[in-house]
Amino acid sequence: MTEDHFDVVVVGGGPAGATAAEELARKGHKVALLDRAGRIKPCGGAVPPRLIHDFDIPDSQIVARIKTARMISPTGRRVDIPIENGYVGMVDREHFDEFLRDRAAKAGATRLTGTFIRIERYGMGPHVLYRDKATGETRRLMTKLVIGADGARSDVARAEVPGGDTIPYVIAYHEIIEAPAAFADYDPDRCDVIYDGAISPDFYGWVFPHGAQASVGMGTGQDGVDLKQATADLRVASGLADCKTIRREGAPIPLKPLDKWDNGQDVLLAGDAAGVVAPSSGEGIYYAMIGGQVAAQAAASCLATGRARDLARARKVFLKEHGQVFRVLGAMQNAYYRSDDRRERFVSLCHDIDVQRLTFEAYMNKKLVKARPLAHLKIGVKNVAHLTGLVAATRV
Repeated sequence: MTEDHFDVVVVGGGPAGATAAEELARKGHKVALLDRAGRIKPCGGAVPPRLIHDFDIPDSQIVARIKTARMISPTGRRVDIPIENGYVGMVDREHFDEFLRDRAAKAGATRLTGTFIRIERYGMGPHVLYRDKATGETRRLMTKLVIGADGARSDVARAEVPGGDTIPYVIAYHEIIEAPAAFADYDPDRCDVIYDGAISPDFYGWVFPHGAQASVGMGTGQDGVDLKQATADLRVASGLADCKTIRREGAPIPLKPLDKWDNGQDVLLAGDAAGVVAPSSGEGIYYAMIGGQVAAQAAASCLATGRARDLARARKVFLKEHGQVFRVLGAMQNAYYRSDDRRERFVSLCHDIDVQRLTFEAYMNKKLVKARPLAHLKIGVKNVAHLTGLVAATRV
C-alpha cells in the first residue's frame, strides 16, 4: 500500500472542495484534492455576479446571462421579474467544476482520482484511505487535517462529525437537453421557476437555459414522488418534450447547515457536506465556494497554531455573514411551500415591485438589503396578509 504525506487532504472536488484546495495551496500548504471522476451534480447552474467577481470566474465559463426570472404558479399565472443593473450567470457543472479543480492543481494542489474509503488514526495524524480509480489499488494518505467536501450524504461527515448522518435534504433530478430556438414558453435569457404541487409537492421545478443546452428538473423531500415522471410532465408543460436529452442526473441537496462542521480534532466539513445550500431557492454554488474558502482559512489557522478549536471558526464566520439570509429563506420555504394555495399566494406576492427589487438586490449582493426600511415594512404587511388569507391571491 502506497502512502503520501500532506498538510490537508480535501475529499470531494466540487466547488467547495476545489476552492478549499486552491486557497490552501496558494497559502503554501501541501494539499491533496481527492475526487471521484465522472460525477456531475444536478444543478440549475445559476451564479450571482458577486461569485463571478469574488472568485475571478472568466467569461468562458458563463454559458448564459439571464435577464429575467419567471415565477409560475399552480394555476399557471406567470410573473416576470426583470433583473435590473446586471444579470445572473449560468454555468455548466460538467465544465465549471473541472475548471475549478484544474485551477486548484495549477495553484499547487495534487489531484487524485478515486473513491474515499475511511479515515484511520495512528502515529502523528489521520490517514485517508481511498481506492485509486486507475489501478483499483487501496492507497493511504497521511495528513494533518481532512476537509470533507463530499456532498450531502458525505461519508466523511457521517463517520467523523456529530450529526453528520442526520442532515435533512431534498432529492434533485434534472435532464440536460438541447435548447430549442426561442419560442413563447422558452427564452434563452430567462429562468423559469415552477411552483406547482403537480411538479413538486414541497419544492419547485425549473427550466434554466445553459446556452446551447438547458436544465429542466425538480426537487422534493417527500417519499413516493416519481422524479423522472414529474420532470417529463414539466417538459411537456414547457413545450420541451421533443428536445434531445443529453444526460440525466440526480442527487440530494441539503436544507439546513449542520450544528457542527468539525470533529474538534482534525476533520472539517465544507459545502453540501456542511449543509450550506440556501433554503427556498436551493442555491448552492456560491455558498459552497464560500464554505470552501472559510474552511481553508480555518484549516490554515489550525495548522499555524496547532489549536484544533480553530476549525470551528469556519462555521462561525460563515453564519455571521450568511446566517440571517438562511433563516429568512428557511422561514419563507416553511411558510409558502406547504400547499398549492400557499404557493399561489407566494407568486402573487412576487408581483410587488418592492419584493422584486429587494429579492434580486439580496441575491446579487448576497446579503439582506437594509437601505429601504419602508419597503421592508410594506413587504412584511403584505406577507402577513397573504399568509392569513386577508387578501386573495391575485389572478392574472
